Amino acid sequence: MTPHVFRQHVRTGEFTGHTSGVCDGFLQANILIVPSRVASDFHRYCTSNPRPCPLVSVSKLGEPSLPELGKYIDIRTDLPGYRIFADGNVAEASDIADVWRDDLVTFALGCSFTFERVLLNNGIHLWHVENGRNVAMYRTNMMTEPVGPFSGPMVVSMRPIGRDMIKKTIRICGDFPNAHGAPVHWGDPSAIGIDDLDAPEWGDTAPVAEGEVPVFWACGVTSQVSLEKADLDFCISHKPGCMLVTDVPEIGVQEMPQAHQKRAGA
Repeated sequence: MTPHVFRQHVRTGEFTGHTSGVCDGFLQANILIVPSRVASDFHRYCTSNPRPCPLVSVSKLGEPSLPELGKYIDIRTDLPGYRIFADGNVAEASDIADVWRDDLVTFALGCSFTFERVLLNNGIHLWHVENGRNVAMYRTNMMTEPVGPFSGPMVVSMRPIGRDMIKKTIRICGDFPNAHGAPVHWGDPSAIGIDDLDAPEWGDTAPVAEGEVPVFWACGVTSQVSLEKADLDFCISHKPGCMLVTDVPEIGVQEMPQAHQKRAGA
């Protein structure tokens, strides 16, 4: 299934799950949508924290399209799930057409789901993909660089990796800086403030088998935590694990500049 066809299934409500393992070989993206008055600050927050927030596209003011990522993308309908932050409350929705506003700017951040096919093709076992589950995600004690109202801890995703495959994993993922790149930590989870691997704050628990090590990547949910810290009266994000599947192929992801420099809201 091509990304365009997959997005049609999402748009009509035929697909509502997480997107790990979907349309292998194409860039997936976290989505954050903020009012234009804070868009410049959020843009600088992303470029100041490129590991958890690798910026790959920014929309024009009020436009729900991201033409750099796909010709027919409609950001209001093309994600399997959204989170709407409004007046201190958080609600989930299957589309955001009814709450769309002309003062909104959309940010797309690369996602680590992008390189999972490459890991699998290189013999690296990924429990969550092979079992149809979402990746496990945790808050850490690693703090991001604050910009304006945006701040907070880094969120990480965790994949159990065979001890003998860690060097290969680091090398492969390092070729994808716009999809979080190489892991930020492996081994003892308590060293980065994670007390219980069996209690992820988002996603599904993944067992760490004999001979495996928990490996942690910077995660785009970091940006959602920064939205909570910013305490905006209105903003929107993807539901964790429910990414925008783009038309950008793997080789295109690797060739993208490391930080997208378009002015927010331009």
